[in-house]
Formats: sequence, C-alpha cells, structure tokens
Amino acid sequence: MHRQPLLDQLADYAARHPEEAETVGRFIAFVRAEQDCFERSLATGHITGSAWIVRADGAEVLLTHHRKLDRWLQLGGHADGDPDVLAVALKEAREESGLSDFEALLDGIFDLDIHPIPARKSDPEHLHYDVRYLLRATGATDYIVSDESHDLRWVPLDQVPGLTTEESMSRMVRKSRAAAV
Repeated sequence: MHRQPLLDQLADYAARHPEEAETVGRFIAFVRAEQDCFERSLATGHITGSAWIVRADGAEVLLTHHRKLDRWLQLGGHADGDPDVLAVALKEAREESGLSDFEALLDGIFDLDIHPIPARKSDPEHLHYDVRYLLRATGATDYIVSDESHDLRWVPLDQVPGLTTEESMSRMVRKSRAAAV
C-alpha cells in the first residue's frame, strides 16, 4: 500500500510524542480511510509536506510570508500524489527558497498539524494534514523569493512570536530548541 510508509512514520511519531495522541490519531485515521489522501483533488483535505529549515547553528529559521494566506509560515506545499512526503517537503523547500542543499536532522517527522484552509475561487474550505520535517540548510543560505511569497526571511527563533501567534509555529520553535540543532 502506497500509504504504509507514511503510516509507519506516523506510528514512530506517536511513540515519540504521546502528548500529541489526538492529532496523530486523526492523521492516522485520515490516511487509512482516504486512498487518495495525497491528491489535492480530495476536496475534504489532503496531505501536505513542509520544511522547518534552520541555519547551520539552528538559531534561525527560514520563513515565508505566504502570498495566498498572508501569514508567516514554514515552507511547504501539496503532495500532488507523491506518497514520499519528505521528498515533497524537500522539493517545496527548493522551489520556494532557491536554496538547494539540505540535510534532514531527524529520522522521521518533526511535527504534525491539521489546519483549515479557507475557500478560495473554486476550492471549498478543506483541511491540510501537514507533515513537517526538520531540515538544515547546508549550502549557501541566500534565498530567492518565489511567486508564492510576499517575502522570505531568516528569523531568529526568539523573534518568531513577533511574526505569528499560531500555536503550531510556537510548537516548532520549542521543538527546535529541544532538538538542540
């Protein structure tokens, strides 16, 4: 089954983060129930892959001021049928930043989040089941702002709360510090 690798990663994440049992349970139920969970065309929701990208010393994270959502977020996007969600996160990181060299700092998922996306044009409101990976930029860190962003910025971890009050962003800051990257 093409969903099994993600289900295995979710089980590993559940074991490492029992405090997130409700979110992980919803994620697993969704992936098991929806054969097309990686397809953007699944109107109720779909899997997305995101990259929490830190500089070499781990003190700063690369954030995008997302054009459509008008919020500061981590980089990422739709799986578009690809069940390798880490590959999706890496592809999105490269496309949205112009950076090319990354290393995954964890063997598996860094964070999970389920969040609503507002209706837009012909797309109804739906959920993004966002799988997030912790990446370190290992090459040049001069970014290029893509058409999907108003801006990109390397942000010191302690300044992220000044850009967003979203709990999922604060949670990733805490996890970054705990990982001591």
